[in-house]
Formats: sequence, structure tokens, C-alpha cells
Amino acid sequence: MTDLQWPTPEQLHSDRLLLEPLRGDHVDEAFPLLDDVRLHAFTGGAPDTFDELTARFARQVLGCSPDGQHGWLNWMLRHRDGGPLLGTVQASLTRIEDQTVGGVKTMEVELAWVIGHDHQGNGYATEAASAVVAWLAARGAQRFSAHIHPDHHASAAVARRLGLHLTDRVVDGELLWTN
Repeated sequence: MTDLQWPTPEQLHSDRLLLEPLRGDHVDEAFPLLDDVRLHAFTGGAPDTFDELTARFARQVLGCSPDGQHGWLNWMLRHRDGGPLLGTVQASLTRIEDQTVGGVKTMEVELAWVIGHDHQGNGYATEAASAVVAWLAARGAQRFSAHIHPDHHASAAVARRLGLHLTDRVVDGELLWTN
């Protein structure tokens, strides 16, 4: 285990959304939202089973990789006034070895978002990811990125709205977007 400390996710608010830090008990509510093959049109694979999602949430709520080298922050999204879950935003953190701010190594953040199929097209991904970017930037994050399938135009639009720019780098068939 390393002595690196990662930010602990806090409840965040945007104009329309409440971003709740992931808890293990979100699985009961999240499973019906995420158990949708349409969400895998660009990423491939199939939805997690209930047991797989339970195990994944249990790993993610730990907040970091087993060796402590990467931070994991996850939020569940819903309307500010309550209601069902709408989606998720994930931030995977890595320290930038050659950059410090105030003596603390800065962070590189890889972003990912999933909005339930029935809630897509409302700007929730942009709004939620923007709130996460602002929160992490206030905590020393300077580099942000996302890996997006070349045909996933909606996610590419989110990346552009976040200030990310398309690079020529391809990783596992997905294009890298960075600021």
C-alpha cells in the first residue's frame, strides 16, 4: 500500500442534479438502470449481473486500487429534488510525478459517465461531469481525459463541452480526449 491520499468523494450539486458518492447499497437501485444492453452499444460486453455489480461497487467504494496507486471516485446521479437514479460519473485518478502545486503532486483524471437510456439527451452527462471536473480541479487535478468510441457522438459532444480535445491516440478502439 502506498501513502498517497486520494480525495474522498463528497455529495455534489449542479443546477439540476444531486451527485451522491457511491455506496454499496446503491446496487439495488442501480441494477435496473444499468441492466440494459443498449448501454453497451459502444463499449461492448454485457451488463453486469446483480452479483457482479455488487462486487464491482464493493471494490469501487474502497476509493483506490488495491496497491493504492490509483484513486477511484464514483457518483450516482439523480434530480436535486429526488427521484430515481439517472446515471453515474466515475473519475479514476493518477498522480502526475513531475508536477506539484503547493508541494503536492497534481492529479490526472480519467472521466467516464453512463446515463440510463431513458434519461439520455437531457444534458445530464455534461452537467454531472462538469461538477466533478470543477470539484477535482479545486483539489489539484489539472489533466482530464476520457476514452470514447469513435462512433459515440453523444459522448464526444460531452467531452467537447468539458473542454477536452480529440487526440490521435487510440486505446482499445477508443479515442483519447484530453484538455
